[in-house]
Amino acid sequence: MTILRMDHVGMVVGDLAAAVAFFTELGLELEGEAPVEGSWVDQVNGIDGVRVDIAMMRTPDGHGRLELTRFRSPAAISAEPADAPANTLGLRNVMFAVDDIEDTVARLRQHGGELVGQLGQYEDSYKLGYVRGPAGVIVALAEPLS
Repeated sequence: MTILRMDHVGMVVGDLAAAVAFFTELGLELEGEAPVEGSWVDQVNGIDGVRVDIAMMRTPDGHGRLELTRFRSPAAISAEPADAPANTLGLRNVMFAVDDIEDTVARLRQHGGELVGQLGQYEDSYKLGYVRGPAGVIVALAEPLS
């Protein structure tokens, strides 16, 4: 048996509205928002009393989705360190192809995004950069050069 597709990447955030604004500025589209709670959510998460607000974002091509979750109960737990570097074990970034990396970084800065290092170029293929976004997640950006 094989997987059918990658459905989405999930991210826990402290401020759902700010995260939606950040990823909307990046170019994702809000697919929907909903509160989620109940015994099935507790069962799936292995936590009692889960009450969350979820926003589902999708890429313009319709193939990628990002689930943003804000916990109302129980309170979210901060990762240590809060701004973990790129070599931290675990899921560290989500990458998006963009048409103009400098413009994208400038627009994301208006929503709290900060470059992790500097923009760089990989051969004649891509301009690349890491931007720290909501909840400290690194958003990788790649501008194809050809």
